Amino acid sequence: MLEDVAMAISTGAAGNIVAYMLNGRMDALRAQVTKMFRHGTEQERSAAIRAVENDAIALTRQEMSEADLTRQWSNTLHSYLTAHPEANEAIASFASSPTSHKTVNIGSQNFYGSGSFGGDNNGTLNNNA
Repeated sequence: MLEDVAMAISTGAAGNIVAYMLNGRMDALRAQVTKMFRHGTEQERSAAIRAVENDAIALTRQEMSEADLTRQWSNTLHSYLTAHPEANEAIASFASSPTSHKTVNIGSQNFYGSGSFGGDNNGTLNNNA
């Protein structure tokens, strides 16, 4: 039973790792990976960060598929979680976190008058944050 839970958590976190890569959220991903691997050795932490960088490049170049990366990260996280059960909370938290971030969409803006923003400002602004 615990093995199934560990695999589910690892798979969820692995899917989020790939989603962060696809959404270009590398700074946020580095922070999350650092947090998840904080209970490991310096070598484990460094290897995880290097893997994030290398995998993001491979994904961009289409050298690895999303499914392959998700499987790879799921196995990596599962092994790490088995060796460091105290990392469960950080990995589970990342596994259940949303991968999208708030966006602001500007529908249109019309500027009338002289100067870069002179005169009346007419148009619509949609803030979906």
